[in-house]
Amino acid sequence: MAAQTQSDLLELEKKLINRREQLDEKEEELDKLAKQLKDKTESYSEKLEKVSGLTQEEARKLLLEETEKQSAQMIARIIKEKEEEAKRTADKKSQEILLDSMRHGALNYIAEYTVSTVPVQNEEMKGRIIGKEGRNIRAFEQATGVDVDLDEEGVIRLSSFDQVRREIARRSLEKLLKDTRIQPFRIEEIVEQTKQEVDKVMLEEGEKLANEVGVFNLQTDLYKMLGRFKFRTSYGQNLVVHTLEETKIGIHLAHEVGANVDVVRLGCLFHDIGKVVEGEGSHVTLGVDLLKRYNFPEPVINAVAEHHEDKPFSSMESVIVYISDAVSGARPGARYEDIENYAKRLTEMEEIAKRYEGVEDAYAFEAGRELRVIINPGKLDDSQTVLIARKIQEEVSRSLAVPGEVKVTAIREFRSSHPEHTTL
Repeated sequence: MAAQTQSDLLELEKKLINRREQLDEKEEELDKLAKQLKDKTESYSEKLEKVSGLTQEEARKLLLEETEKQSAQMIARIIKEKEEEAKRTADKKSQEILLDSMRHGALNYIAEYTVSTVPVQNEEMKGRIIGKEGRNIRAFEQATGVDVDLDEEGVIRLSSFDQVRREIARRSLEKLLKDTRIQPFRIEEIVEQTKQEVDKVMLEEGEKLANEVGVFNLQTDLYKMLGRFKFRTSYGQNLVVHTLEETKIGIHLAHEVGANVDVVRLGCLFHDIGKVVEGEGSHVTLGVDLLKRYNFPEPVINAVAEHHEDKPFSSMESVIVYISDAVSGARPGARYEDIENYAKRLTEMEEIAKRYEGVEDAYAFEAGRELRVIINPGKLDDSQTVLIARKIQEEVSRSLAVPGEVKVTAIREFRSSHPEHTTL
């Protein structure tokens, strides 16, 4: 049994040795094949280099460049597709932003465009307003610069292209109707008091306008100027309405596009401030000069200076102020150019008359068909008054090309008062 086991082990060892020898032969064969493959690869590489004229390093570089080129083309195609998609949606998105901004600009403010009316209790009161030989009503029209219409029953109608004058006249007339002392001197006294009251009203209106758009702590003079917006129109559009609307639109746009909201807020609020500033030049120039005097930030000044494209836009904020102004002014029904031209013509009529020496004041009435001129009796006599009236009439007709005839009424009134002395 032991001999059989020994014989089996020897047989197994012989088989293992044979298998090992076979594996060694296969390994040698594989080494030869690997060497042949390497030799052939090197041979082919040399042949390719000769045919292409490139080394392996150069070929590798060329391959990388080709891959990068293909990648760049793919990236460019993706970018182009995204740009086209953005173009398709840009118009819709911009419309949504503008419509949303205009919705934020909606106001509940109602502006006064028509003449003012004051109710009266009876016709007897109208007679007292007229006065003996019309002295009271002449004094009232002279002091206020408005045209008084008494034809309609139950009301007195006050007409003037200047809304500040009309407001002063309305308040003064209401006081006179409650006062039993209706006479020229009393009329002048009440009108003067009312002018001071209207100054306070303009201060309050200016603060209200500024606070509604989020601007606080302005100087008193600036509040008063903003308050004049209540009594000023631009192409028939009340400046308070326009400024509120434009500023709210501008603020919303600034939030949407990530602009400086405070610069846009102030730029919109003060963009038309030059329209209530006295002086020579356009309202843009007058507004810029005013803001410089009050040391406003340069971006705000630039926004005002550029809102009519008088200068190239210097910032995103300037563009927003310009767009907001255009949106507010261009919406249907916002403006009526004929009204603006009408008011401008009447103002020029008055300015022409005031340039003559001896003229204290001038008021345009009847839609520009009549110009009443107040003469200083100490500077001009009756004959000189007639001559001045004629010159004013000729210059107005020639310079303004007013249709029809313009009636110039020169008023020269000399008053003398003697105080009474009582001897006890």
